[in-house]
Amino acid sequence: MNGPVVEVRDLRKVIEGREILKGISFEVREGEIFSIIGGSGSGKTSITKHIVGLWKPTSGSVKVFGEEVSLLTQDELDSLRKDIGYVFQEGALFDSLKVWENVGFYFLEHTSMPREEIRELALEKIRLVDLEEDVLDLMPSELSGGMRKRVSIARAIATDPRLIIYDEPTSGLDPITSRVIDRLILDLREKTGTTAIVVTHDMISAFTISDRLILVKKGVAVSMGTPSEVLRSENPIVHEFVGEMREFLLSQSESV
Repeated sequence: MNGPVVEVRDLRKVIEGREILKGISFEVREGEIFSIIGGSGSGKTSITKHIVGLWKPTSGSVKVFGEEVSLLTQDELDSLRKDIGYVFQEGALFDSLKVWENVGFYFLEHTSMPREEIRELALEKIRLVDLEEDVLDLMPSELSGGMRKRVSIARAIATDPRLIIYDEPTSGLDPITSRVIDRLILDLREKTGTTAIVVTHDMISAFTISDRLILVKKGVAVSMGTPSEVLRSENPIVHEFVGEMREFLLSQSESV
């Protein structure tokens, strides 16, 4: 496609008289990993709700694949969402369904594809996230936290989306498993060429896997650029956010 995958211009959102997004602007280029970072309540998830069409802007523009999201009909929005994979913070797997049914859920619900074919498709996606066939018939309760996250990613890529949104992909995981998930996000970009938006407060993740990132605080874009550019910013809010980890993060981002 020509132009950015996602284009956000002067996005403002007011809810019950409170302005929670205050003129946010950025674009996400095709094939890149773009992270939205910030503390709790900064507005990170509010931005993604506009990208997938759950919220409409009070003012400003949000375009995805060149389409103004707020102007789409419900059918057009459903079609757009098929091209967006979403990895939920807690995985959001269906506890009553087996792994392969979770991964193939879209096809079970919205197509007449035979169950055998859906299972084969699930196996293909499971292998892309470095899991093996023996997990297909397990229930989510039988999986570790890291495996649950991988299955949720496999479900997100089941429809071969052009854009994947990862909502706090390392939340609740130990440091070693978190870095494994980081590597998986990078590997999937290499294998599929998919564009990714990562919403996170995990600084190590954001500053090691991102091509570019934006730091948001209280609905305001504080800094944006490559990890090195943001870390070298003289903005005191950036220094406050990264704190004593600045030198470590700078060395990590420049070694990738």
